[in-house]
Amino acid sequence: MDSAERIQAAAKFLLQSPPGEINDVLNDVRNIISDDDSLQEGVLPALQEYNLAQFIIADVPGSEHQSIISEAAKVDGEEDRFLDPRSKTSFRFDHLSLEASDPQPMEPDTEPEPFRAALESSTLTYLNSHFHEGVASVFATPGSPSKFTVQIVANKYNPTNFWAGRWRSAYTIDLEQEVVSGKILVNVHYYEQGNVQLETTHNLTIPLPPAITPSSPSTSAPKLVALIEDEEGKYQTSLNDAYTEMSEKTFKALRRALPLTRSKIDWDRVMGYKLGAELSASKGVFGESQ
Repeated sequence: MDSAERIQAAAKFLLQSPPGEINDVLNDVRNIISDDDSLQEGVLPALQEYNLAQFIIADVPGSEHQSIISEAAKVDGEEDRFLDPRSKTSFRFDHLSLEASDPQPMEPDTEPEPFRAALESSTLTYLNSHFHEGVASVFATPGSPSKFTVQIVANKYNPTNFWAGRWRSAYTIDLEQEVVSGKILVNVHYYEQGNVQLETTHNLTIPLPPAITPSSPSTSAPKLVALIEDEEGKYQTSLNDAYTEMSEKTFKALRRALPLTRSKIDWDRVMGYKLGAELSASKGVFGESQ
């Protein structure tokens, strides 16, 4: 395999990296490529694709909050420049170092901004109530006063205990068509003495009631987020039910049940078990008087 083929293989590995482990994967493939300059140049498109798809978060320069790096956040006509609507700032993002720089003010479109801001406020309230460490971004669709995008990501990394997880959800809101279409993506990796991953995607469509309109952002936005909250709550419950079912039935069917003693056999003492059985048999035949 030549150098180009090895770099292409490395890029595929990066795209499959579990949450929070892409640097570990990158360091591993560095030992295979042994050429940092070629590696960085060759895998940069894969890193860009990964960061956008995984909703990597960035510290917004000059602000105390974080913003999501995604396709919806990209500034038209600008290479690697992204928008944080909350601070009305655009910034350049380095996909290798994951650092944001060169902040520039960016005024939003005036017509959709009231509803977008109300939707952002309601989304952040929901985020703070239900996610331990979450980040949300709300975008107005350029050129449309009635289309918006809500994105949520929550990461939990615990390398000490060999697990990591990421929740992503994204919703496209069309007030004119009175519908919300979205998806929820969950990825969990557990790797203590093994390698087990959960990767699941849930697509959904929510019809909007007539009461939700662009002309009433202060009352419509909370109702809209409440619909999203209800759908995400039901999906989390379904995941919990599925794992309970697997634990109580599926996993038990895959393994041999414990013996009647409800304890595992100590194979280092197996000869002792055999001798004890023979002595018990002797007592049963000859009686206690022997």
